[in-house]
Amino acid sequence: MSQKVVLALGGNAILQPKQEPTYENQYENVYSAATSMIDIVKAGHEIIVTHGNGPQVGLIIAQNEAAKDDIKPMPVFVSSAESQGMIGFMLEQALKNKLKEANIDKNVVSLLTMTEVDKDDQAFQNPTKPIGVFFTEEEAKKMEKENGFVMAEDAGRGYRRVVPSPEPKKIHGVEEIKTLSEESIVISSGGGGIPIWRDEDGVIHGVDAVIDKDRSALKLAQQSDADTLMVLTDVSNVFINYGKENEIKLENVTVEEMEQYIEDGHFAAGSMLPKVESAIGFAKSGENKQAIICSLSDAVQALAGEAGTHIKL
Repeated sequence: MSQKVVLALGGNAILQPKQEPTYENQYENVYSAATSMIDIVKAGHEIIVTHGNGPQVGLIIAQNEAAKDDIKPMPVFVSSAESQGMIGFMLEQALKNKLKEANIDKNVVSLLTMTEVDKDDQAFQNPTKPIGVFFTEEEAKKMEKENGFVMAEDAGRGYRRVVPSPEPKKIHGVEEIKTLSEESIVISSGGGGIPIWRDEDGVIHGVDAVIDKDRSALKLAQQSDADTLMVLTDVSNVFINYGKENEIKLENVTVEEMEQYIEDGHFAAGSMLPKVESAIGFAKSGENKQAIICSLSDAVQALAGEAGTHIKL
């Protein structure tokens, strides 16, 4: 049965940890990911693609910092827009090439997308969103001292810079996204969207932050009337007691069960927790709504109910 699916692709699927951040490496990763995305289209589903940008926006900010003595750095929200355009181009290029290979007559549209936040969100007082590449603890301490960055350990993989990550309130251009998705693959809200806020006169302003792509994907899925939110990860399923002898793979789980697992502290704040929380939020949208957390390679099987972690009311 055909479904409208919002696919949330992680930024690390575009640039792997410790991988050299060249265009060639990133495009190769994107091209590989596009194969699975086209398989979903072949299976008869309609897809809207969103993606992370943590590694990419961090690198753009690092380039700005390195050149700051000669060129004034751009604000973080402009760096977010730059990364969204760059990744959107690579995804559109790869998907169009894959569609041509498969002889599928379908267009791909990449939209530069703003996401509205509350300028008084408490997240601005407590930076938590990891961006950029990984550093050792020694390197992180040096960056805190020399650059004034806030650095934090990220799920046992090393240290990364963290920036504010406010809650997304509204995806801009959703009606256009819905219309375009009827005929085309739409790439939207990359990196969680370019963070903006409106003043009392309705005037739009950019704000320095990076929105979590999983939380933004939840808003995108809800506002675009998707049937399924599919959060793509590096693992096949969500696990409890992850990495321990009593590790358990979750397959078909209720919202209530997942909320209890969160309360029991099973999911790391910097990695699986926002994915699970966003999946729960979408599953709560209605009886016919489902959220799936799975690996990209398992996406088609997951939509058929044969792989991944499925969360429903």
